[in-house]
Amino acid sequence: MKDKNKVSNKMGNKVDKRMVQVLAAVALSGAVVFAAQAGTLENMERERALMIDAMLSKDLTVQERKSQMGQSRNRLVDLERMVLRDQSLRGKQSTAVRKAFENYDLTFLVHASVENNRLLSDQWLEQLGISTKSLLTTHVGRR
Repeated sequence: MKDKNKVSNKMGNKVDKRMVQVLAAVALSGAVVFAAQAGTLENMERERALMIDAMLSKDLTVQERKSQMGQSRNRLVDLERMVLRDQSLRGKQSTAVRKAFENYDLTFLVHASVENNRLLSDQWLEQLGISTKSLLTTHVGRR
């Protein structure tokens, strides 16, 4: 009589289906836990990238862009505070941490825009060296 819960692997050994499912679930949960261990700086960078993507997206209406940027701004305020208070970042000499604090106005975009009394988009564009005047003097051409 053949056991319905057993299958043969490539080597001809009988393997319990349930055991394979459990091992797959354990492996998958380990991968999820590893991915969820991103630090505060990485989480803030990810959220900032999403906000900039929304700001530059040509597929969004003005209302959708305003809504998405408002939500991102609220999350960024919290994430920026978390990074600024994160004791584990102090004394770290990684390139990401060093550059984040060297470029304060780009890294901590919400705080910098409030301190400089500017819109988020204006703050970001100014830090990149793009002004209204430079945008108005540009023209489309071939390279």
